[in-house]
Amino acid sequence: MKIAFLGLGKMGSGMARNLLHAGHELTVYNRTREKADRLGREGARVAGSPAEACRGCEAAVSMLADDHAVEAMGLAEVLPAGAVHISSSTISTALARRLAATHAGRGQHYVGAPVFGRPEAAEKKTLIVVAAGDAAQIERCRPVFDGIGRQTFIAGGEPWQANAVKLSGNFMLASMLETFAEAYALLRKSGVDPHLFLDVMNALFASPVYANYGRIAADEQFEPAGFALKLGLKDARLVLQTADEAAAPMPLAGVIHDRLLAGLAQGQAEMDWSSIARVAARNAGL
Repeated sequence: MKIAFLGLGKMGSGMARNLLHAGHELTVYNRTREKADRLGREGARVAGSPAEACRGCEAAVSMLADDHAVEAMGLAEVLPAGAVHISSSTISTALARRLAATHAGRGQHYVGAPVFGRPEAAEKKTLIVVAAGDAAQIERCRPVFDGIGRQTFIAGGEPWQANAVKLSGNFMLASMLETFAEAYALLRKSGVDPHLFLDVMNALFASPVYANYGRIAADEQFEPAGFALKLGLKDARLVLQTADEAAAPMPLAGVIHDRLLAGLAQGQAEMDWSSIARVAARNAGL
């Protein structure tokens, strides 16, 4: 496919590289030109603007930080008629609905396709893709999904439903981080090595997600961040907004939000979001 890829951060760069290696005709754009130039040296065409990147493309993949960044890209204004915008960014369900309507009004298509996985998963093409939207457009985009991930799930016929899954999934991950944070604080005060506890939990849950995040928190290796705390806070806000839309109370999400907010207030914005373990440790007097 002829693909435009917009947003080459920690996740986007690995995703774009895998699409390039899969044989797609790839044009990349990033506000910081240096990141795009790296892929240019590997064979991608480097664009100087979103409009240039999308010129003549069949699909445009956006992998950006938040609602504001996605809206500022203005893809509906530059995407060719008949092309599809594949939104892999973690955005609000409200924005996803607006984007779907805007693209439809311009004769374009829109598919929600956020992903689960950290930067190393993006590099290794082991992301989990959650897609939603028109069935024909999802099938059209299968080569893109297969190029960036190991498995694709279809959430529904409305693009915003994929974002509901992504936000709920990040809520589950943050809840796990909170439980590790509280348990590790208790164990350290009790004179027990958190790494021993992690071994027990790995035997109990046998989950690579528990193993990975549990190790990061036990080792206190919060930099460089795989997923910054400030982005986790953004997602906590978005899942609470979605809960309001659906009239579905999520009391634990409020706790997670406040824990992440405390981390932000304590200077941890750029640390990995697992650094909420430091917040729990401070509260325990450690």
